[in-house]
Amino acid sequence: MPDYFAPPVDSLLAPYTGQVRVRVGGLLLHGGGVLLAAHRGLLPDGAPFWSPPGGGWQFGESLHAALVREFAEETGLAVRVGRFLHLHEFRRDELQALELFFEVVPIDSTAPAPRLGHDPEHAADAQLLAGLAWHTPRQLLALPPAQVHPVLRGLLSIDDVFVPQLRFEG
Repeated sequence: MPDYFAPPVDSLLAPYTGQVRVRVGGLLLHGGGVLLAAHRGLLPDGAPFWSPPGGGWQFGESLHAALVREFAEETGLAVRVGRFLHLHEFRRDELQALELFFEVVPIDSTAPAPRLGHDPEHAADAQLLAGLAWHTPRQLLALPPAQVHPVLRGLLSIDDVFVPQLRFEG
């Protein structure tokens, strides 16, 4: 099984094939866990792929504005973008992306719990987003590695999220 995305066999991935995509993602911590979004259509047999909320950087936006927008779309939360944490390069078959991960914190500490949002690039019946959940490092270690974004694999402590990583895959 591949260590990241399976070959793009699902029509859900068609908008992302054959081009380089720049993505931003936010790492939000709470109660010893990190908020992750489950994505469908990326792994065989309907397995979820858990990744920090985020998405594509659009022309004319700053990276921070893109992350604030994407986080609100996917989780319903308003966040403030903190420090840059990780850079991840991905390329497999017809998919290629450069991913930039930042620390995020809620603007309102009394904000309601995150709620599953939507991806406006996809119709309501063709969403990649399948769920939101808080995962502790122990829970992530218990999942098959292919189901966990590479920047989160092997975490022993939630503090490991803040250890800068540069991951380039060929």
